[in-house]
Amino acid sequence: MTPTVDTLRSFAAGYVPAVTGDQMREIDRVMIEELGITLVQMMENAGLQLADLVRRHIAAPLAGGRVAVLAGRGHNGGGGLAAARRLSNLGADVTAVLADAPENFQDIPALQLSILRRINVPISQFDGTLPAHDVLVDALIGYGLRGAPRGTTRYVIVAANESTARTISLDAPSGVDVNTGEAPGEAIRAHATLTLALPKTGLLEPGARSFVGELYVADIGVPPSVYAGLGLHVPPLFADGPLARLLL
Repeated sequence: MTPTVDTLRSFAAGYVPAVTGDQMREIDRVMIEELGITLVQMMENAGLQLADLVRRHIAAPLAGGRVAVLAGRGHNGGGGLAAARRLSNLGADVTAVLADAPENFQDIPALQLSILRRINVPISQFDGTLPAHDVLVDALIGYGLRGAPRGTTRYVIVAANESTARTISLDAPSGVDVNTGEAPGEAIRAHATLTLALPKTGLLEPGARSFVGELYVADIGVPPSVYAGLGLHVPPLFADGPLARLLL
């Protein structure tokens, strides 16, 4: 039986502290520089939990279900590519759609892309249309948004919003400012958003609701001591599993 979101533990959004983009950068920095928890580890966790949420949302059986993963060249895109691999491993018909030329992917996102090539997951650069899909995964832009999306990324967002399929965003809907919840330009209107570690402040703003959709949070392995160092008290969100739902 396919798991559903109804089986996830739910919390009122106000029960969980929210963080700004700068606070999340500091959490990432402490994880990597002080604790030695690598970005690859965090990205793998993000990809695994994102794949699980997609599995819970897809209407048809996952085996043979068509998933288009929209990936930018940054770390958010790398998390989406990790999810693409996981979904392919589970039997989904996955295509990775890149918002930039493959040669512009660097470091860990490039590594994730190279793994997809080796296991023969189809990869295409956006050409104005999206492949046939039952679910869209938005992994274009994360908390590093600076101004309105530009270039190809903007056109990918427009195409995604024209789709009638369920769209699931990673960390934040691409184009939404994680601090304010405002969209300075085109922005994904997601059916669901899987934010990482903790919700971002802007995602809880009333004006962001039409972009965020249902809000979920994923465990990426942040130790409580990291939150404590920032003066944050985080309840045990993931005692029953690595995904939880936040009620807005």
